[in-house]
Amino acid sequence: MTNKKNKNKTFQGMSYREIQRANSNNRNNLHKEDQRWLKDNGYKNIGWDDVIKLYQKIKDFLDKYQLQDLTLEELFLEADHIGNKYLSDQEIQEFNQKLAKEVNEIADEIDKQFPDTEIEIIDFSQKTKNKYTKNRNNQKSYKTIKF
Repeated sequence: MTNKKNKNKTFQGMSYREIQRANSNNRNNLHKEDQRWLKDNGYKNIGWDDVIKLYQKIKDFLDKYQLQDLTLEELFLEADHIGNKYLSDQEIQEFNQKLAKEVNEIADEIDKQFPDTEIEIIDFSQKTKNKYTKNRNNQKSYKTIKF
């Protein structure tokens, strides 16, 4: 007799039932039109391959929702982060050095074009005059009396 080892398949560390459960829970977090789109395009939560395809498509939708909520600055930072995944540490360091050099050159050029000719002096030695009097013409005063 041959000895068969029963190996359970896993996808990203999850068993078939765990993926099904995750799909059901995550599908409820999708917009109604996206849920309808999944149904219309034949994504099912039955069968090993279909369960994985559905899991990946739901993940794509949820990632899209996260990107929709980001500000423009956060989108640029996210794009930079994604781009850095494909660069080595040395390439990233070289790029940052070139960027810093360019930024300094731009700052120098701005200083040449728009020099700061005004000098601002703040004198803290003099006391300020109290401009507000106790009873102004447009101001009413009230007195509180306790009984």
